[in-house]
Amino acid sequence: MARAATTSDVFNAIAEPRRREILVLLRAGERPATEVARELGMTQSGTSKHLRVLREVGLVRDRRAGKQRMYRLEARGLRPVHAWAGGFEQFWSESLDRLDAYVQELQPDEKE
Repeated sequence: MARAATTSDVFNAIAEPRRREILVLLRAGERPATEVARELGMTQSGTSKHLRVLREVGLVRDRRAGKQRMYRLEARGLRPVHAWAGGFEQFWSESLDRLDAYVQELQPDEKE
């Protein structure tokens, strides 16, 4: 039986496209939650929920600045994703090497 979807780990948290959009936006630097909502055309409450999930799994950090809450990317939280995706690097490298060899075979021999 499949386990229920949770947001308790990084993989589940970034499965949500809006959360990935938030992470991309925060790559450029720290922003208040209100600006994140405005930039992405989201409601303030929806943005806050997504930011809470991202904070709980360690992908963003927040701090108070007056009445605003400022959020910034915590890229170290993406290490498990990087490690997992990196496992496919050899597959892609080998595939691209085979494609390159095939393209080279199709090229006319310069000596002819």
